[in-house]
Formats: sequence, C-alpha cells, structure tokens
Amino acid sequence: SDHPEIQAEIYRKDDRLLTLLKDVYVESRDPPVRVKDGGGEHLPCKQEEKRLTKLGHLGDVDVKKVPKGKISIVEALTLLNNHKLHPQIWTAEKIAVEYSLELKEVNSLLEFFIPFALQEFPKETKKAI
Repeated sequence: SDHPEIQAEIYRKDDRLLTLLKDVYVESRDPPVRVKDGGGEHLPCKQEEKRLTKLGHLGDVDVKKVPKGKISIVEALTLLNNHKLHPQIWTAEKIAVEYSLELKEVNSLLEFFIPFALQEFPKETKKAI
C-alpha cells in the first residue's frame, strides 16, 4: 500500500499472456504404482474396533480398551479361573461371546493354559514332608 504503482502493476491484466494461456493444455497423470517389500507401510491402516475390558476390582492394573478378538492379561486370568471354578457355567462358547473371541481360540486357550492352585501346608506338616 506504500507503493501504488507496484499494486497497479500486480493487478494489471496482460492481454498477450491471457491469449497465450488459452492455448495451454495440461494433462496430469499419477506415476505408475511400484510394488515393493514393505510398500504398504505408508497406507492408512484400517481402524481397529475396540471394546472396553471387563476388569472388575483389578481395573487399576490393566489396560482399559483392547481390540476386538483380543483380551487383556487380567481378563485372561479371570476367564481361565472362572472356567476352572465353574466349567459348566463358563463354557468356551460363553467365554467367546462374553469377550468377543473366536471359539477355536478360546478352546485352545482353555486346553493349553490352566491356572495352578497354590497350596500352603501347615508348619507342623512341613517337617513330615
């Protein structure tokens, strides 16, 4: 605004340039996609569906959300213990529905992970052992 002659020059129409621009044709194409190892690492990943964990009184020591199809450590220990104590109530099918898991994964979990029970012997029997 200090130099009105510069402002006038900026806003002046150049008829010769406008005529030349009418003859310009631009065609734009994306470069061909090259597939290489690890090429998908820059693609936006699909948003994972998450669920709130069922933690009960141990909520302070575990995560609050997990992806569907996964469980937290506290949930795993809880469901294994529930199945051990009440297998007729906490069946694999009920656990799969309750924790949004695949039934075959729940069956594998129940087969290969069994929580152990800690037993303490009274002091007088320790000597006998």
